Amino acid sequence: MNKLAVLIIAALITTSCVTAQKINPPAGRIAVVADGNSPDPDDLGGTAVSLALLRAAGLEDRLVHYSHCCDLVVLHRISAEAEHERHAMMQTTCDGTARRWGGFDHITFWDAKWQTEQTIKDLVKAINVSTEEDPLWIVEAGEPDIIGFALQASSKEKHKYVKVITHHPANDDAGDFFKWQEILDFGVEEVRIPDQNINLKVNEAEWDWAMNHADDRVQFVWLMGKMAEIDNVVKFQKGKWDCSDAGMVLYWITGATNGGLEQGSVEQVKTLLLNYIEKNN
Repeated sequence: MNKLAVLIIAALITTSCVTAQKINPPAGRIAVVADGNSPDPDDLGGTAVSLALLRAAGLEDRLVHYSHCCDLVVLHRISAEAEHERHAMMQTTCDGTARRWGGFDHITFWDAKWQTEQTIKDLVKAINVSTEEDPLWIVEAGEPDIIGFALQASSKEKHKYVKVITHHPANDDAGDFFKWQEILDFGVEEVRIPDQNINLKVNEAEWDWAMNHADDRVQFVWLMGKMAEIDNVVKFQKGKWDCSDAGMVLYWITGATNGGLEQGSVEQVKTLLLNYIEKNN
């Protein structure tokens, strides 16, 4: 078999695997706690992709909490002006993606730092209605403090029905009020998957398909990730399009602990989003 034939077969196998990936969410609901007001602006792209994926999978009604800017104690790592700008950009990402893709009228996108009390109460409500048949999966896409405060204020007997998805120790141990072990001490289930930066923090050109797409829903997702790339506070996003935290949502919608994608890729995100766009022009 010549080299060209091998490459063609490999490409066909890859395409088949991407196309065949099934939407297979576990029982229960999903909540996302993101940051974005900290030095790393990747939650802009991560939030846009997360919401678009949930809509594309037909699972937007299973989202029961979304909060952002969960870095509660700002240690002057960015200026006050840049901090204020990040809050505004994160809110725009949430509201803009939700409006364009639709299906999220039941959700209030909370600013965890500026609306801390309301954010905690909203997550407590989601925890307190959890059951064995209807658990709550919390995506830790930022510092764990909001999760900790919500667990502290919620019914202890419900904690065994809470599962916290994490992919990076940088989030786990970044809390100002709760460390990761303290989160686990509440009796929740840890669901740890590999670092999603490996396949989802990529060269910007890998998202040209979204930049050049005719549909403004797809273009808006690209634009939010581009906002992070042109951020003038940090340097490590330059040339990168990063939706790494959305890998945890992709893992959940494809099965979570029952065979979910532990190392999702841009191609898999692209397939899910464009399949939805094609069917919902």
